[in-house]
Amino acid sequence: MVNPLSPPGAKRSLIPLVLFVLLFLGSGLYFQAQQIDYAFYQLPGHVAIIPAIMLAVWLHRAPLQQSIDVLIKGAGNQNIITMCLIYLLAGAFASVATATGGVDAAVNAGLSVVPAAWLLPGLFIIAALISTAMGTSMGTIGALAPIAAGLATQANLDNALVAGVLLSGAMFGDNLSIISDTTIASTRTQGARMADKFKENIKIALPAAVLTLLLYTLLTRTTAPISAADFSWTGVLPYAAILVLAVLGLNVFVVLVLGIILAAVQGSIFADYQLAGLGKDIATGFASVQEIFLLAMLVSGLSEFIKQQGGLSWISAKIQHITGKLKLAGSKAQQLAIAALAFSSNLCIANNTVAIVLTGDVAKNLAQQHHITPRRSASLLDIFACISQGLVPYGAQALLLGASFGISPWQVVTHSYYCLILLLVATSIILIRKTDQVAGEVSSG
Repeated sequence: MVNPLSPPGAKRSLIPLVLFVLLFLGSGLYFQAQQIDYAFYQLPGHVAIIPAIMLAVWLHRAPLQQSIDVLIKGAGNQNIITMCLIYLLAGAFASVATATGGVDAAVNAGLSVVPAAWLLPGLFIIAALISTAMGTSMGTIGALAPIAAGLATQANLDNALVAGVLLSGAMFGDNLSIISDTTIASTRTQGARMADKFKENIKIALPAAVLTLLLYTLLTRTTAPISAADFSWTGVLPYAAILVLAVLGLNVFVVLVLGIILAAVQGSIFADYQLAGLGKDIATGFASVQEIFLLAMLVSGLSEFIKQQGGLSWISAKIQHITGKLKLAGSKAQQLAIAALAFSSNLCIANNTVAIVLTGDVAKNLAQQHHITPRRSASLLDIFACISQGLVPYGAQALLLGASFGISPWQVVTHSYYCLILLLVATSIILIRKTDQVAGEVSSG
């Protein structure tokens, strides 16, 4: 039976999206079979989506200029442009903080306070804090992997286990950080405030992190000394400042600009950083987010075609039909649907930010129709996309760790205990949380 709310071409409008996923996933599997490093990143997402957009224009069956207007309308969506500007500032902050020695200071500050008997939980905490401060799991892994690999050898620990610890900590911060791509994407697509989403996330992430720490404490079997290089605590200040200011609810643009200024000032006073190079470092930061900047705009443009032709309404109706068969109170079935959307999309794409952008509109429709608060839907999107990213052996994080430790990426993800525990905790909280709590959040949100 045809849904009267879905136009005749609704299902057809999804073909370009399927093409994009097949190109991105298919090329990654091909290059993986050829044993090429970073196989799933040989065909960048913002290039793989171009044939899909061309197909969407053809399927639109309208004058070319009208189709171009649809593309531009989607790419120029207010939320997308805001998201892209935040990406630029986040990239600039990360670049300036790295250039001023902030990353090295944060890493060595953590190592200096970790007792040998707490090596694994200590590395998890360090990775979690740095990833939360930097807003990037890849940057965290890149900074910590060489140090952790040496510690693993020194303490006679299993390389796969240590790599799994780093991946776990990095994904914790990637999910929570207010300057993470995933946080920016989930809050903008759902219309949620970053501070609210952070508070919602921490209720789920913190219990999972505590359980993970207990597990790593039991698995630690070393008394080897840990050495940290010389560092200055002032290098940690910019990271701490933006985290505190963001949680207090200060506008994210102001937070990031202040972070850039503070990083540059502390570097010029306490390190050998030359302020004359600030402009170049900011430009480097802008360039580092170019791919996700372009991809976010192009994905939004493609989504506009799907939206206008009824594709998103069709997906939403299908999901509601399936979840409606689950005998769960309140909006629990729809919350599970949002979680499944993010998780399964990331399995196909191996990029949690892209998965969130792709599923954002459908998730928002489900949330609005079933009285799920924006902060809750944003939290679910971010959490389950990050869980999936931490469990795929063809993701950039697992590939980098595999190369750094000389092991298979599959060995890395099989030791990603935090992501597995987070999956159980997050799903349990959805099922156990009382319905009146959800209603209460709507009335207070």
